Amino acid sequence: MIREGGCLCGAVRFKAEGEPLNVRVCHCRLCQKAMGSPFFARAQFDQRALSVEGDTARYASSENIDRVFCKQCGTRLFAWRRNGTLAGVSLSVFDDRNAFAPTEHIWVSEKPAWLKLDDGLTQYPGTIPA
Repeated sequence: MIREGGCLCGAVRFKAEGEPLNVRVCHCRLCQKAMGSPFFARAQFDQRALSVEGDTARYASSENIDRVFCKQCGTRLFAWRRNGTLAGVSLSVFDDRNAFAPTEHIWVSEKPAWLKLDDGLTQYPGTIPA
Protein backbone atom coordinates (compact mmCIF):
# COMPACT_ATOMS: atom_id res chain seq x y z
CA MET A 1 0.00 0.00 0.00
CA ILE A 2 1.16 3.53 -0.77
CA ARG A 3 0.17 6.42 1.45
CA GLU A 4 0.68 10.03 0.48
CA GLY A 5 1.06 13.30 2.28
CA GLY A 6 2.51 16.75 2.13
CA CYS A 7 3.03 20.12 3.68
CA LEU A 8 0.55 22.91 4.42
CA CYS A 9 1.19 24.89 1.22
CA GLY A 10 1.40 21.85 -1.06
CA ALA A 11 4.94 22.57 -2.30
CA VAL A 12 6.23 19.29 -0.83
CA ARG A 13 4.58 15.94 -1.46
CA PHE A 14 5.69 12.48 -0.42
CA LYS A 15 4.76 8.83 -0.82
CA ALA A 16 5.37 6.12 1.77
CA GLU A 17 5.31 2.57 0.46
CA GLY A 18 4.39 -0.37 2.67
CA GLU A 19 3.79 -0.48 6.38
CA PRO A 20 5.84 1.52 8.90
CA LEU A 21 8.40 -0.25 11.05
CA ASN A 22 6.75 1.27 14.13
CA VAL A 23 4.39 4.07 15.11
CA ARG A 24 5.36 5.90 18.29
CA VAL A 25 4.89 9.14 20.13
CA CYS A 26 8.20 10.63 21.24
CA HIS A 27 8.22 13.02 24.19
CA CYS A 28 11.97 13.81 24.24
CA ARG A 29 12.99 17.44 24.59
CA LEU A 30 14.59 17.53 21.13
CA CYS A 31 11.35 16.41 19.48
CA GLN A 32 9.35 18.87 21.57
CA LYS A 33 11.47 21.79 20.41
CA ALA A 34 11.77 20.59 16.81
CA MET A 35 8.01 20.11 16.43
CA GLY A 36 6.90 23.10 18.51
CA SER A 37 4.67 20.66 20.36
CA PRO A 38 4.78 18.55 23.55
CA PHE A 39 5.51 15.45 21.43
CA PHE A 40 6.29 14.07 17.96
CA ALA A 41 3.77 11.46 16.78
CA ARG A 42 5.46 9.65 13.92
CA ALA A 43 5.52 6.57 11.73
CA GLN A 44 9.02 5.25 11.17
CA PHE A 45 9.89 3.98 7.70
CA ASP A 46 12.98 2.70 5.98
CA GLN A 47 14.18 5.70 3.96
CA ARG A 48 14.04 3.60 0.78
CA ALA A 49 10.25 3.36 1.21
CA LEU A 50 9.87 7.14 0.93
CA SER A 51 9.86 9.35 -2.14
CA VAL A 52 9.79 13.11 -1.66
CA GLU A 53 9.09 15.81 -4.24
CA GLY A 54 9.47 19.52 -3.63
CA ASP A 55 11.85 21.96 -2.05
CA THR A 56 12.81 20.93 1.48
CA ALA A 57 15.40 22.19 3.93
CA ARG A 58 17.21 20.35 6.71
CA TYR A 59 18.33 21.26 10.18
CA ALA A 60 20.81 19.06 12.08
CA SER A 61 18.99 18.78 15.41
CA SER A 62 21.45 16.27 16.83
CA GLU A 63 24.48 14.23 15.87
CA ASN A 64 22.35 11.64 14.06
CA ILE A 65 19.10 13.34 13.03
CA ASP A 66 18.17 15.97 10.46
CA ARG A 67 14.77 17.63 10.74
CA VAL A 68 13.29 18.08 7.28
CA PHE A 69 10.75 20.81 6.55
CA CYS A 70 9.16 22.66 3.64
CA LYS A 71 11.18 25.69 2.55
CA GLN A 72 7.99 27.56 1.63
CA CYS A 73 5.66 27.12 4.60
CA GLY A 74 7.92 25.55 7.24
CA THR A 75 5.80 22.44 7.82
CA ARG A 76 7.86 19.94 9.79
CA LEU A 77 7.72 16.69 7.85
CA PHE A 78 10.44 14.20 8.79
CA ALA A 79 13.12 13.26 11.28
CA TRP A 80 15.74 11.82 8.92
CA ARG A 81 18.58 9.62 10.16
CA ARG A 82 21.85 10.74 8.61
CA ASN A 83 23.12 7.16 8.27
CA GLY A 84 20.57 6.56 5.51
CA THR A 85 18.44 4.00 7.31
CA LEU A 86 15.28 5.40 8.91
CA ALA A 87 12.94 8.36 8.71
CA GLY A 88 10.19 9.34 11.11
CA VAL A 89 7.21 10.81 9.26
CA SER A 90 4.92 13.11 11.21
CA LEU A 91 1.49 11.48 11.48
CA SER A 92 -0.18 14.84 10.90
CA VAL A 93 1.24 15.30 7.38
CA PHE A 94 -0.31 12.17 5.86
CA ASP A 95 -3.34 12.96 3.68
CA ASP A 96 -5.26 10.38 5.71
CA ARG A 97 -4.61 11.60 9.23
CA ASN A 98 -5.96 8.30 10.58
CA ALA A 99 -3.69 6.12 8.44
CA PHE A 100 -1.67 5.04 11.47
CA ALA A 101 -2.26 4.94 15.21
CA PRO A 102 0.57 5.03 17.75
CA THR A 103 1.31 1.84 19.67
CA GLU A 104 3.56 3.24 22.41
CA HIS A 105 5.06 6.34 24.00
CA ILE A 106 8.80 6.87 24.36
CA TRP A 107 10.79 9.34 26.48
CA VAL A 108 7.81 9.97 28.78
CA SER A 109 10.31 11.01 31.47
CA GLU A 110 10.71 14.25 29.48
CA LYS A 111 7.05 15.02 28.81
CA PRO A 112 5.52 18.14 30.37
CA ALA A 113 3.93 17.51 33.77
CA TRP A 114 0.58 18.87 32.56
CA LEU A 115 0.37 16.32 29.72
CA LYS A 116 -1.67 13.33 30.92
CA LEU A 117 -1.36 10.05 29.03
CA ASP A 118 -4.44 7.91 29.51
CA ASP A 119 -4.67 6.12 26.16
CA GLY A 120 -3.58 2.75 27.56
CA LEU A 121 -0.49 2.52 25.36
CA THR A 122 2.80 1.19 26.72
CA GLN A 123 5.02 3.96 28.10
CA TYR A 124 8.81 3.93 28.26
CA PRO A 125 10.81 6.44 30.34
CA GLY A 126 13.46 6.58 27.59
CA THR A 127 13.88 4.72 24.37
CA ILE A 128 12.61 1.17 23.82
CA PRO A 129 14.77 -1.34 25.72
CA ALA A 130 16.82 -3.62 23.46
